[in-house]
Amino acid sequence: MATKAGATRGPAEAAAGPRGAGDRQVPPEGASEAPPAHQHARRSLGEAADAYRLDAQIGHLLRRANQRHLSIFSDRIPDLTPRQFAALAKLHEDGPVSQNQLGRATAMDAATIKGVIDRLAKRDLVSTAASPDDRRRLIVSLTEAGAALFAALAEDAVAATHATLAPLDPDDRAQLLRLLVRIA
Repeated sequence: MATKAGATRGPAEAAAGPRGAGDRQVPPEGASEAPPAHQHARRSLGEAADAYRLDAQIGHLLRRANQRHLSIFSDRIPDLTPRQFAALAKLHEDGPVSQNQLGRATAMDAATIKGVIDRLAKRDLVSTAASPDDRRRLIVSLTEAGAALFAALAEDAVAATHATLAPLDPDDRAQLLRLLVRIA
């Protein structure tokens, strides 16, 4: 009996009725069936998946180190987030800058730096004013209270960094910082 594709079906298959679109072709006796292409791809992916170990991945290790540092930081400086402290620190270093420049200097996107500045301004730690050169640009400055708070907390922030790096010897600390600067 001939099928739609012109292949011959055996008597047992013919007795089973017409072949549907989902029926699988059976290879001739003695022939080996090659795995479908998706099974080969799955096998390759399986090998990559078997080789992947989360505990050896840079993103995972950086995230764990960051979580450890955030815990140490918040124990020492509970009233500010690390991002808020970073904004105060950069304003202390650079003086008044645009909100956009401050975001770039502290590795925060526009929405994040806006939220950070809004929260610091509510606490009277920073002030904002339109730029005299471009009224659309917002200039951010430390207030006296912000400068005083930063000065009071700077030693605690340094101690948080030292505590984070405490498991390393001095040479390893320096090397880690050099390597992080290279990939940051």
